Amino acid sequence: MANDNNKHEIDQVTGIETTGHEWDGLKELNNPAPRWWLWVFYATIVFAIGYWAVYPAWPTLTGFTGGSKNWSEYSQLKEHQGEITAMRAKYEARFTAADLKTIQNDPELYEYARAGGAIAFKNNCAACHGAGAQGGYGYPNLNDDDWLWGGTLDQIYTTIRYGVRSTSDQTRISQMPAFGRDDLLSREEIEAVAEYVQKMHLGDKAEKTATYEKGKEVYANNCASCHGETGDGNQDVGAPRLNDDIWLYGGDRASIINSIANPHAGVMPTWEGRLSDSTIKQLAIYVHSLGGGK
Repeated sequence: MANDNNKHEIDQVTGIETTGHEWDGLKELNNPAPRWWLWVFYATIVFAIGYWAVYPAWPTLTGFTGGSKNWSEYSQLKEHQGEITAMRAKYEARFTAADLKTIQNDPELYEYARAGGAIAFKNNCAACHGAGAQGGYGYPNLNDDDWLWGGTLDQIYTTIRYGVRSTSDQTRISQMPAFGRDDLLSREEIEAVAEYVQKMHLGDKAEKTATYEKGKEVYANNCASCHGETGDGNQDVGAPRLNDDIWLYGGDRASIINSIANPHAGVMPTWEGRLSDSTIKQLAIYVHSLGGGK
């Protein structure tokens, strides 16, 4: 219970005056604040006044006080952007003049390209290929070693620059016949070749049913000229490899049948004219470095 007394007494043990407050027999001594604490408190007051004078601090009717340094987050951002631009200029001239092989063999230019390519990829490519370039239905995974148009630096650069089935007159272009829609194969033949293609990656371990054998014959007569006799694909014409277990439009039986009967014709835009040649080279280096480049 607290007790306020008008007359403060002197504590007999310490010789210090009490405040007159008492709680259950415990009396509060009237000790002054430590000197070091007072000096810190005064220093914070001085610092605050100095801060108000040097930096923006007080709101006004038209904005805020600018302070003697006239500092702002916008000016700081502009300064940092200038530093980044100066750093880029150090490499950009060398980078623009160098070919892809030279860049790959120059550690400084290579890291410059990878850093710039990563930013360009997120801004322009991630919407389709995914933030981690993992791809998705109809969009190739760029981390593996399965390439429709080739995985060398020059091949990747060409694909990015001109696109696939794009508006560029130098675009990559291929066309798989619509074996079902155009009645080039019967339904029975399409189902047979779908079974054969689905089991291709199994090699000699595949169960060789009568449908499988029929599909093998249909494949040899209609598909081998583009995809290869053993399904290795042909990057010169964009024909995918079929003897692995990587599928752009699904590897289940129904999806394969649909791809044969009504083939897909995905479009990748040309980036020429939309991105600088320097940025396209950076993208090529970055995509090549993801692990699947040759």
